[in-house]
This record gives sequence, C-alpha cells and structure tokens, in this order.
Amino acid sequence: MTDAPPPFELLPGAGQSPVILHVPHSAREIPDVVRERIVLDDEELERELDHITDAHTAEIAETAAGLAGLTPWRCVNRLSRLVVDPERFPDEREEMLAVGMGAVYTRTTHGGVLRPDDTDAGPLVERYFEPYARAMTRAVADRLDATGRAVIIDVHSYPSRRLPYELHGDGPRPAVCLGTDSFHTPPALLDAAREAFGETELDTPFSGTYVPAEFHGKRPEVSALMVEIRRDTYMTEPGGPAGPGLERLGRALAALVDAVSR
Repeated sequence: MTDAPPPFELLPGAGQSPVILHVPHSAREIPDVVRERIVLDDEELERELDHITDAHTAEIAETAAGLAGLTPWRCVNRLSRLVVDPERFPDEREEMLAVGMGAVYTRTTHGGVLRPDDTDAGPLVERYFEPYARAMTRAVADRLDATGRAVIIDVHSYPSRRLPYELHGDGPRPAVCLGTDSFHTPPALLDAAREAFGETELDTPFSGTYVPAEFHGKRPEVSALMVEIRRDTYMTEPGGPAGPGLERLGRALAALVDAVSR
C-alpha cells in the first residue's frame, strides 16, 4: 500500500443537479505513513479491510451517475476508512467512540487492537478529515447556490451477518436499509427511495445520515438519506467480487436520483 493521491474526489455532475452521491467507505488504500501505526500484520489487515470496506459502492454510484437523466455530483473517498472515517465527527458519535470507531479507529470490526491506545488522532484529523469535511461543505453550498437545494444520498453497504462492532444489529437486515435524519429526511425522499429499491427498512441495522456540520439541523433545503445495501445482494462476502446485482442496484439508485432531481 502506497501514498496515492488524491485522497478524495469531487466528480462534477450537471449544473442544475441538486444531488450529491456521497461514497465515503468504498476504498482500501492506506498511505504508508498511516500503515506504520496500524498494528495488524499484512494478512490481518487485508482481512479487516474485507470486513470494514463498503466494497464496490463507488462502482454502484458510478453506474447510477451514468444512467441518470440529470447527472448527479459525486464525492468519493479514495482512502480506506481505516485512515479516517469522514462521517464520524471528531467531537460526536460517543457510541462509536466507545467501540474504538470514532473519526480515527483504534479497534477492529471484531474488537481487536488496530492502533495503540496512545495514538494521537489530531494529525490524521488535520491531514485527512478536515479537508474532506471542507470539500463536502463546499459541494453542498455550491448545490444550494446553483439550485436552491441539495440532496445528499449517502451510498454504503453492510454485511449480511452482524459483526461484533455493530451496536444495534439485533433487528432486521433488509436488502436495503434507509438511514434517516428527523430534520433532513423529508417524506418525499423516503417515498422515492422505497419506490426505487423495493424491499427496504428504516434505520435498521444502521441509522442516521450524513450532513456537513455547517448545515446540520440548520438548513432544511439540505435533505439527506443513507442507502445501506446488504452486501450479499450484489457481491461475494467478505471482500469478494461484484456480481450482477451491482448493475441492478445502479439502476435503482439512478431511479432515485431521477426522482429527486425533478
């Protein structure tokens, strides 16, 4: 694993599209300078990446962008979430901090040690987290300026079987979980997602959705929905190749993009 810029990409869409497809967890790349502080050996790290990576979600978003009538914008993280998790605000998410999965993870999906307990998260947050947060904030502001609204569709995946780090994994594990926010997820967005994907459940086994801190709870023109796709519907678990389900899910995501773009 080597240093390989860029750490993330903002891929432009149509000027009048309000939609940003946000893909934060699809990559496996870890820069050497970060790898040096991870205590897993190479085989253990590859196994952890198999479990923690939302594999092929960038390809699902790319397929959807190519099929949508009005091309959405895409923000795609090109580094593994084991570098930093751009969706874990450094001063929030106490539940995830309790299992060693704040902005900078210290524990693995199975509760093992990923980094030493004395790891200073500050340099990683400054180097990787903060630029990503600023880029997403600008992307949302640009969509607000251009169209008067912004729709963030957060594209994730999750395993068919519960992993030990999951805090709320006892409930249903539908083909598609829709994560919501009481302020930023309007009924029309939920209805469009249900129509596009078919079998869905709300906020199980994962809940919530991503909105940059500058807008969260403040700007109702920013709407957001997390789409968590169960991995066995489109790939071989864990960490294996994609199958024909990827194209189907890309079409469904494009249908959602089209519905909310109108």
